[in-house]
Amino acid sequence: MYLGIEIGGTKLQLGVGAGDGSDLVALERREVAIADGATAIQDQILAAGQPLVDRFPVRRLGIGFGGPVDTRTGRTITSHQVHGWDDFPLAQWSADRFGVPAVIGNDCDCAALAEARFGAGKNSTTVFYVTVGTGIGGGLVIEQRLHGRGRPAAAEIGHLRPGVSADTPAATVESYASGPGIVSTLQNHVGQAGCDPREREQVLQCCAGDLTQLTARHVAELAATGHLAARTALTTATITLGWAIAQVIAITAAETVVVGGGVSLMADALFWEPLREEVARYVFPPLADSYQIVPAALGEAVVVQGGLALAAAAD
Repeated sequence: MYLGIEIGGTKLQLGVGAGDGSDLVALERREVAIADGATAIQDQILAAGQPLVDRFPVRRLGIGFGGPVDTRTGRTITSHQVHGWDDFPLAQWSADRFGVPAVIGNDCDCAALAEARFGAGKNSTTVFYVTVGTGIGGGLVIEQRLHGRGRPAAAEIGHLRPGVSADTPAATVESYASGPGIVSTLQNHVGQAGCDPREREQVLQCCAGDLTQLTARHVAELAATGHLAARTALTTATITLGWAIAQVIAITAAETVVVGGGVSLMADALFWEPLREEVARYVFPPLADSYQIVPAALGEAVVVQGGLALAAAAD
């Protein structure tokens, strides 16, 4: 048995399993208080993890961390959501606390590994995974091996810069197509003098008059009613993400692109159909009929399953 741990910006999950994609024998979930920092999360890991290690014959930990990591040294580089993780020896800290070896990886890389081995990409040679939520991350798996192990980052599709020019640095894919990026596009429109007053009022009604409380779910609900500005925000997102995925396909010849994250849960007509159309519009023509774009299959346990796979592979 192995213990897989997901350390995210909003949640902490710990699961015990065999590392082969089979059902977890135990799963613990905790909410993360971002303001309390890394130390509080470490306390949560100990409190939730020690009973699991005591109960099951855990031989190694596999940790998916929400930020860039140095897999060679087992150290986190930083977290963009939670303070206190800069250059932290997470693998050694975990091994010392639980008494078993530990390996770490980026959370999106772990998810990519799990989906490629056990999920939506399990029958493909080259799988690219992209998560679209609070941020946009990516992971590349070739012949069931994670690409980029030992590098500070790999497959970071969210940091591609569409439309870059010499005069002004372009925004990233993440700034247009993530949940906050979609929200920001609509907020900017509502704040403009030329915005239709009726559309502005509809947006304000969604968030009780406080635009800072607007969410991507609100945008999707508005778009489903035909709200033009909300639809435009989603169109901007799917065009940008579709362009980015097409570039990845051109470089990697990925057979399967797996898309997960909260934004991907939108209705087909708002997200999946336009996304596939945009990828088809931008993809390198010789590869046009050689790929599929599919939803993630493993649900909320995907990073834990990837952590377990990392741990099993280290034996």
